[in-house]
Amino acid sequence: MILMVFAFLAGIALATQATLNSSLGQLLQNSLLATLIAFGGSFVFTTLAFYIYVKDYPSIALIKEVPWYLWFSGSFLSACALALFYYLIPKIGILSLVSFSLAGQLFFSVVCGHFGWFDLPVTTLGTSKILGVVLMLMAIFLINKG
Repeated sequence: MILMVFAFLAGIALATQATLNSSLGQLLQNSLLATLIAFGGSFVFTTLAFYIYVKDYPSIALIKEVPWYLWFSGSFLSACALALFYYLIPKIGILSLVSFSLAGQLFFSVVCGHFGWFDLPVTTLGTSKILGVVLMLMAIFLINKG
């Protein structure tokens, strides 16, 4: 249960930071600059947390085993997503953005889980999961209809 609370709080944090950084992008008249500032600040805070909390560092051998694309692909997608968030929030609003973003995440997670992409555990698509996704997508439609 506590992990679900943390996930809920993470969602609030994402929506809040997106709204704040979108405002920064509007004031600076440049959403890419706001993205750069956000990632720069994130780097500083993550570096501090890393040095405070991490006691065991990975070995050179372990680092060499990581496929080359994993060093950059997540960062690239994160930068694209955040830049799009900061650009779109003033144009379509935070509610529409988060709800459409959630729809994309739902769709992709169902496909990834069904096929076990990215070494994820395979999750079969049962009636209740399909119904849940359909109902959430209907809710997203209703949120953005009016």
